[in-house]
Amino acid sequence: MPPRLTIIQSLPDAPASMPLIDALSAELLRRFGHDGRHSFADWNPRDQRSVFLLALDGTEAVGCGAIRPIPGEPDVAEVKRMYASKARRGIGSVVLEALEGEARRLGFSRIWLETMAINTEAVAFYTRHGYRGRDNYGRYVGMDDRVCFEKWL
Repeated sequence: MPPRLTIIQSLPDAPASMPLIDALSAELLRRFGHDGRHSFADWNPRDQRSVFLLALDGTEAVGCGAIRPIPGEPDVAEVKRMYASKARRGIGSVVLEALEGEARRLGFSRIWLETMAINTEAVAFYTRHGYRGRDNYGRYVGMDDRVCFEKWL
């Protein structure tokens, strides 16, 4: 059962968010050789259809995730920077469900995302949550070490 969490909107560069973003980047660098920050460098906090969420356990930020529109795909949101500081506690599931709710609220009908093919934990997580493989999109086209997923809302 997931912990009792409070989900709030925030920004990736907010003081409460930065430790999670830094921990995610460090973990990706350690496990896969790059930190993934470049894929989020074009985040636009002024875009009304971009949302960054924090999961709080009391006052401690324990998870985060974002959605943003994909240029040229007005009905598709992209999931970015999903992270839970405590593995296997249900935090990621709570954040993902909240992101899906935000996507619906904002009028998106689908969600796409990308992860590294060797990140078996992420592949299994998204599959468990109803995401199905799709052709690589955008900057991931032709990148055989990446896999992309889709879910209809």
